[in-house]
Amino acid sequence: MTAAPPPAGRAAVVCTIGAALPPRTVSNADLTARLDTTDDWIRSRTGIIRRHVAGADLSTTDLAVQAATQALADVEPTTVKALVVATTTPDRCCPATAPAVATRLGLTGIPAFDVAAGCTGFLYALATAAGLIAAGTARTALVVGADRLATLPAPGDRTTVPLFGDGAGAVVLRCGSADEAGVLGPVVLGSDGTGADLIRASRPGALHMDGADVFRHAIDRMSTASRQAATAVGWDLTDVDRLVPHQANSRITSFVARQLGIPDGHRLGNIAEVGNTGAASIPLLLAQAVADGRLGPGHRTLLTAFGAGLTWGAVALTWPDLSPTRLLKGAERDR
Repeated sequence: MTAAPPPAGRAAVVCTIGAALPPRTVSNADLTARLDTTDDWIRSRTGIIRRHVAGADLSTTDLAVQAATQALADVEPTTVKALVVATTTPDRCCPATAPAVATRLGLTGIPAFDVAAGCTGFLYALATAAGLIAAGTARTALVVGADRLATLPAPGDRTTVPLFGDGAGAVVLRCGSADEAGVLGPVVLGSDGTGADLIRASRPGALHMDGADVFRHAIDRMSTASRQAATAVGWDLTDVDRLVPHQANSRITSFVARQLGIPDGHRLGNIAEVGNTGAASIPLLLAQAVADGRLGPGHRTLLTAFGAGLTWGAVALTWPDLSPTRLLKGAERDR
């Protein structure tokens, strides 16, 4: 499904970005000391070298607050009138994470709620926040993707433990016009519940993933959604300067770029250093790419993701002129 264009004068424009990573890193060597695997096996199949893992004293809420605080550094917080948090790993089943995040940010009273759409959650949350802006509910909205996916695999599972890390990313959207840099194009979203069992977790330590089928579906769904998102803004795929795919697996993202005909040098990635961070994946990558200069003003940028559900999505935008953002190397608890 492709969302309809927003009413005139009510487009959602990306205006700031923030990110947070736990200070502790776990290398492949750390994992091979306790798992029946090797550094070469992990690197060749996933592209991951290390990942950031939160300790017991750093919650999903903590990470979300840290990323949001950075995103709000150049925004008057009182202008934010809605908060959407995308997460698969809330601190509690009930209540939602977002109201606690809003209160810790000093935003008590605004609508705040969670979106659960697996690793596609950030794109679902972007579409939701853009809809609130289009409807006139909020002129400025904060969108956060935060996950502690390292908690989901069974500790001894050599196939899934190496994949996941923890982190958070955030953007602020403001009401603007459709001809501005940073405006979100129509967001392409989809789901297929017949594949619900391909990625599932009934509780921490009980993750199941059918790697071969997930690999195939991810390439197909992300490629199709990306084509639709580019078409929705009138781009040929040759127009795309930067492909920003969810960081699930370097082989998946390489195949997606190849299917789209996008040069590998235009495909952004950070999976080697952070692993799969779920709903945090895309905003974390955006923040890092802005900070190190790989993503800059005027770049025609295509975001795409695939996750449990099954869910998928994509959106295109011309990247705005944002101040370079320092990707946080450590996320301290907000005291």
